[in-house]
Amino acid sequence: MNNSIGVVKISDDVITVIAGIAASEIKGVYPLFGVNGNNSLNKKVISKGIKVTVGDNKTSIDINVAVDYGIKIPYVIRELQENVKNQIETFTGVKIQEINVCVQKVLSKA
Repeated sequence: MNNSIGVVKISDDVITVIAGIAASEIKGVYPLFGVNGNNSLNKKVISKGIKVTVGDNKTSIDINVAVDYGIKIPYVIRELQENVKNQIETFTGVKIQEINVCVQKVLSKA
């Protein structure tokens, strides 16, 4: 991003952390960094299960998640995608082309 004073660069790590926090805000969905009770917002922990790819004028994000048994997966994942996209674009100005979500686990109500 250019402005009248100079160039602003936002690292992939910043986008990854924002994506992880935004994804963890959705009820019934757990980015894989938080599945085993480790819900710390440590940067290294949050970046697990999230991949950011920055290309020419396009940024894509891959997020691996677990979901609660019984939720309507398509609806909740759509909510996650919208929240992640909105948070990243609001905080950074980086335009997100796609957010791919892979549901890897279903958590029982045990």
